[in-house]
Amino acid sequence: MATFGSAVPASASRQARLAAMASVVGLRRINGLLPRNQAGIQVGRGLIAGVMAAFGPTLPGTRVSRVRSGAVRGEWVRAAGVHHGERAIYYIHGSGYVVCSARTHRGLASRLSKLTGLPVFLIDYRLAPEHPFPAAADDVEAGYRWLLGNGYRPENLVIGGDSAGGHLALDLLLQNPRTETPQPAGVFMFSPLMDLTLTLAERRDRELPDPMAPAHTGRRLIELYTEGQQPDSPRLRLEIPTGTALPPLLVQASAGEMLADDAQHLHDMAVAAGARSELELWPGRIHVFQALPLLVPEAVPALRRAEQFIATALAAAPLLTKVS
Repeated sequence: MATFGSAVPASASRQARLAAMASVVGLRRINGLLPRNQAGIQVGRGLIAGVMAAFGPTLPGTRVSRVRSGAVRGEWVRAAGVHHGERAIYYIHGSGYVVCSARTHRGLASRLSKLTGLPVFLIDYRLAPEHPFPAAADDVEAGYRWLLGNGYRPENLVIGGDSAGGHLALDLLLQNPRTETPQPAGVFMFSPLMDLTLTLAERRDRELPDPMAPAHTGRRLIELYTEGQQPDSPRLRLEIPTGTALPPLLVQASAGEMLADDAQHLHDMAVAAGARSELELWPGRIHVFQALPLLVPEAVPALRRAEQFIATALAAAPLLTKVS
């Protein structure tokens, strides 16, 4: 798989290191104390929305158009000067299935739109605990089918996702062959969640506490989505069968964050199955740092690398389609 742009830096910036230290003292402790009831969930949703707005605000001049079409809820995000065309990005936000929304990720979507010159469709999938499994996964699949049904060819779409959105993106890729739905041109993921039991994350968190939240806090959120399900359910414990037709993948994560091992696991599964995957473990410890450019300077070069991956995937997809 080609390497995109300049090399990943060998060490984290001073600002990123300070941000991680401050988060351990503040945000991690707050997240760890929030109760798993409706009041605690609402506080958590507000807390994360505030962090995203403060350190990853929507770019000036961004246009947002809400979509309400049957079961599909979301919004188009276009940076200034970007218009609708044949190509687009389909973005699946993270949240532990519980706390984020399309609105919290507008800033990230606006930056992706500006860098790529493409509109970004943010799916606003239903959240737990109000809507447990498989609501989020069903909404993500419905959003992709809605794009295909509204004039977008699969080779002109690139899917992105972060954290739980990475798990939902991989679930979609595994469902597509089963439903005879064509795959997109490529998929990029930021700090993807793969192990919903958080066993990998808990082991890493014991070695070096994650700045954003304790592993047990993440597990409590995920259990709100998976309650009543068997942990080895094939749509929860995702596995990539050998020979599965997957598009090219770009996986980015902070090397010191709780989900770094999940990112490695995804990459290893994809390569073992015969897919093309590039793994980038960036120095630092902030989860989904790409969404927080005012907090973590490495967000900017990481997003540029994602932009180059998107451009390469879109350029190559029509050729791959003809070959297949």
